[in-house]
Order: sequence, then C-alpha cells, then structure tokens
Amino acid sequence: MGKDWDSGSTHPDHGVSDRLEALVASGELKPDQAQRAMAARFDRLLVELHAQRPARKSSALGWLFASRKPETVSAPKGLYIFGGVGRGKTMLMDMFFEQARVKRKRRAHFHEFMADVHDRIHKHRQKLKAGETKQADPVPPVAESLIEEARLLCFDEFSVTDIADAMILSRLFSELFRRGCILVATSNVEPDNLYKDGLNRGLFLPFVDLLKQYVEIVPLDSLTDYRLEKDSGLPVFRYPLGPEADMAMDAAWRRETAGKTVAPATISFRGRKIAVPQAAGRIARFSFADLCERPLGAADYLEILAHYDTLFVDHVPLLGAEKRNETKRFINLVDTIYDHRARLFASAAAAPESLLVTRKGTEGFEFDRTVSRLIEIRSTEYLADHKARYITDVTKA
Repeated sequence: MGKDWDSGSTHPDHGVSDRLEALVASGELKPDQAQRAMAARFDRLLVELHAQRPARKSSALGWLFASRKPETVSAPKGLYIFGGVGRGKTMLMDMFFEQARVKRKRRAHFHEFMADVHDRIHKHRQKLKAGETKQADPVPPVAESLIEEARLLCFDEFSVTDIADAMILSRLFSELFRRGCILVATSNVEPDNLYKDGLNRGLFLPFVDLLKQYVEIVPLDSLTDYRLEKDSGLPVFRYPLGPEADMAMDAAWRRETAGKTVAPATISFRGRKIAVPQAAGRIARFSFADLCERPLGAADYLEILAHYDTLFVDHVPLLGAEKRNETKRFINLVDTIYDHRARLFASAAAAPESLLVTRKGTEGFEFDRTVSRLIEIRSTEYLADHKARYITDVTKA
C-alpha cells in the first residue's frame, strides 16, 4: 500500500475556518454562524487526518495471504453533512478537500463514483469468465483497487435512487471502511431518508447503519440559499411551453451552432446505442422524452456529457405522480449537467420551482436541489466556470 500522508504538501497550514473567514473579510461571503460551526468540524477532522501515521507498505510476501480477510485499518470518523440546498455544504467540503494533506484522495459526484464501481465489477466478471481470476466475488477486489487509489473519498450531493447502487452499497462500504476509507459527503437528505420508498429498501438499510458507525452525521442549518442570490436571469430556461418558447430555443440553437454542421449522432455505450437527435461539435439537442422517458441512468448521462458540454432539452413537462421514473431521471440529468459545469438550454411547462406537481418521498427532497441547480446554472458565475473549464479542456486536448 502506498504512502497516504503528504509530508511535502504545499498547502498552507490553515484550516477551513481560516479560509472561510478570509472570504468573509474580503466581502465575497456573508458571515454565517452555521457555516463557521461546520468549518470548525472540518478543522477537527483535518487535525485527526494529519495526525495519523502513514500506512505501512504491503509485505513482499503479501500475495501468500491474499485470500485472507484484510485486517481492519483504524481511521478517523468521516462526516456526512445534510441540509437544504445552497447552504454552503459543497463549498466547505471543497475547502476541506484542498487542505487535506493526503495523497490518495478523490472528490467525485456520487453517481459518477458508482458508475466507476459498476464498470470495475463488470471488468472483474469478464476476467472471471476468461479464467484470469478465481475470485468469484468482485466486491473485495474492487474495494481494494478503490482504496489503493483513494483513502479519502469526498462525495458531493450524496443520494441513492438506483436499485443497483442501493443493493451494493452496504457490501462495498463494509470492505472500504475495513480498509481504512474515510468518507466525507454532502446531501440534502438525512441518512434515514436515503432511498426512501425505494424498491427492496430493506436490503439497503444495513448501509444506513454502517454509515452511522463510520461517519459523523451533522446538519447544516444555514437559513439562506446563497444560490438564489446569484440568479442573473439569463435566458437559458424558457417557460411556459408554446410557440414563443420554441422560437426562443430555435434562435438560441441557431446562434450556438452557427458555422457548425448539424446532424444526428450516436453514442456507443456498454453495448447499447444512445441516439442524439441533433449534434454540432460539442453541442447536442434532445427532447425531455429522449433523455427522461427512456431507460437511461446516471452513467448514460455521464457518457453524454463526455461528448457534449452544452445540452438543449426541449419540452420539460409538469412532473406529477404518474411521472415518478421520469422525475428521477430528470434529477439525475440536472445533477450530471451541474457537476460537469455543462451549459443547459431548456424549455419547460413552468418555472423550476413549479415543475414538481406532487412532492412525495425521496423525489420531494431531491427536487429542491434540482430547483436550486437549475437556478444556479443561469448565473454568470456558473457560465464563467463553464467557459474556464471548457477552455482548459480544449488546451489539454
């Protein structure tokens, strides 16, 4: 096992509290006691994390004992921070992640992480089928490969909507926690409400107990949604539906694709084809039905965003009880767009806060996040982030 602790880190020895207070002093943030209290909790975790001695390297004869159950590695308790949208959870976690002097660390959106897990499981099963391994259970080796890459895992907006994810989480994190994984996650749902009303939820509940054992559950009770203050009202979300919205979307499409060849495209992914009705360079246009009324999941949206950084989505309807599956997919779609700082042009039946007609179960909690993200996607700050990321990606290509 490689070295965990980065003794040569260039990060200053200032904690999250210092970073937060500097932003308040500069006028970039407003004083917020709830955020200050959370920053102090992050600072305590930093102290515990940095006080740990580096993990010992594996023995040269480790292969002799590969079949044995790994010994439990001690690690500090992680943090699970939940609260309303736009309260500063992600900002504070990112400050913590930057300050953590740990070489093996990973910050990811939860859905992206789980897509990676399922890919690794698939590859292990292919090896088993090919006779390249005798390990029938893919979870322990997958957990081992994950912990070798990252001992500290930071998840933004932790939520569980997919049954395949729900069924594997308990076994996966049992293996990860035993190997010394430290989990830090933000969510707008407290652990007891994760995967609420989900299919076979009883099989998921052991993960909630595991979570409570290995992480500290902390609410962030700030009363202000700071994202709402950033709304610039840019015309990237047209409502209500009708000829005027369609004309505005068509005009925006012509402007964004000017000089580019527009044609249908196809994305090959996991033995399937994802149809793209219209595409031009890094811009693609779909209808709500194309993306949310078909059996697509977070992994599919991740693959789409690997090809396109600007999405047009026409005709988002009101989301009633009869559209529960479509609502879940729309939540995952917006999460993916937001996390990748992609641009979104959309036409919808109503303003974001009025789209969800029936507020019930997990979707009710999670749609608050969707509303906030649809608002932030319209902000000048978000669009500046998109531009900076896109230029950086082009430079690296």
